[in-house]
Amino acid sequence: MENQEAKKNPGFLDYVYKLNADNDLEQALELSLKGIKELDVPQLKKVGLQIYDSNKWTVNKIFQHLIDWERIWCYRAILFARNEGHIPEALDQEIMADNCNADERTIEELIEELYILRRSTIAMFRSFNEKILNKDCVFFEYEMPLYSIGLTITAHQIHHFEIIKERYLPLRK
Repeated sequence: MENQEAKKNPGFLDYVYKLNADNDLEQALELSLKGIKELDVPQLKKVGLQIYDSNKWTVNKIFQHLIDWERIWCYRAILFARNEGHIPEALDQEIMADNCNADERTIEELIEELYILRRSTIAMFRSFNEKILNKDCVFFEYEMPLYSIGLTITAHQIHHFEIIKERYLPLRK
């Protein structure tokens, strides 16, 4: 697709910005790190590997999904930041979930990995100057500033933490 055909600030970014409550990137990343620290591990352990409906992921798989997609978004951010020019095609989250071993891991391991990854993500975005952060990124049919990739990561966490709270925590034994 030609760059001029790209949708500048695609509709999903409105949702991303709303979930981040108009926080700037630095604030959003720090708040997301705090959110990881404040997870109630004993309550998550009570949920265990239960699912609230057929064909839904376990909490463990949700955490693995957050980890995997944060890595993917960071990789894309690096490609844009360094003007590499080739962005990999879309990926299938269902195939990825079907082929992960998250249910063999403890919730503590997954949360620790997400925490470490988020610290690394914060360091990466802090390494970018304003010119890089405001660079237009075009992939698929979308065009958006690079900093919005970081906000997408934090919004993704907010979204899934809400799902865990609303749909999984009521399953506690």
